[in-house]
Amino acid sequence: MKRIITVIMLVSSLVMILPACGQTTVPENSNEDSSTQTQSDNSTAVQPDETTSGDTFPEETQPEESQNPEDTALPSENGKDVLVVVFSATGTTKAVAERIAAYTGGDLYEIKAAQEYTSADLNYNDSNSRTTKEQNDKSARPEIGSADLSLDGYKTVFIGYPIWWGEEPRILDTFVERYSFDGITCIPFCTSGGSGVGRSDDNLASNAGSGNWKSGKLLNRVSDSDLQSWIDSVK
Repeated sequence: MKRIITVIMLVSSLVMILPACGQTTVPENSNEDSSTQTQSDNSTAVQPDETTSGDTFPEETQPEESQNPEDTALPSENGKDVLVVVFSATGTTKAVAERIAAYTGGDLYEIKAAQEYTSADLNYNDSNSRTTKEQNDKSARPEIGSADLSLDGYKTVFIGYPIWWGEEPRILDTFVERYSFDGITCIPFCTSGGSGVGRSDDNLASNAGSGNWKSGKLLNRVSDSDLQSWIDSVK
């Protein structure tokens, strides 16, 4: 009889323990689910950042879609009113032109020959050289290879060139005959190996047929102060 009672008590204890054990397993499972959910949420939270990163691409393409027309405008359309034009076969006159452009804040336009001048072409001791023949022919008009430009908006145009055979290179005549200089002050300047301005400025004014032409200026080895004084006096 005592054994039966003992067995019954043991069974009753087990019945009471099992629900308690069942209750302790639920929070553990809940914590695991919560941890898994948190990891899932964190994983999901990365996606907006990736999407945001992707959303920056349209912003990067906006400048291409909304380009300012002024960015591709011709020099004469950028608001400046001074233009420095130069033809320089050896670079000497161009160096002076760059200084003038820097001081005035003007645009720089280089006249380039469609057929570049070689050292042989520039040999003034050769009566058959290209430049000798061109300079001996006042009707010669060498072709310009530079892109065309518009003079609209310019009030002052400095025009630089070397002195060849006592005159302007014939390609300068090609240039001035191509454009209208109405309402523009034209200021010739030149460099040379020994000759002066000569009739080069008068020739350019005559061939242009328009514009307010100033007397030409020889600028060989000119100092910065002298260059600036001259520019201020003619503008």
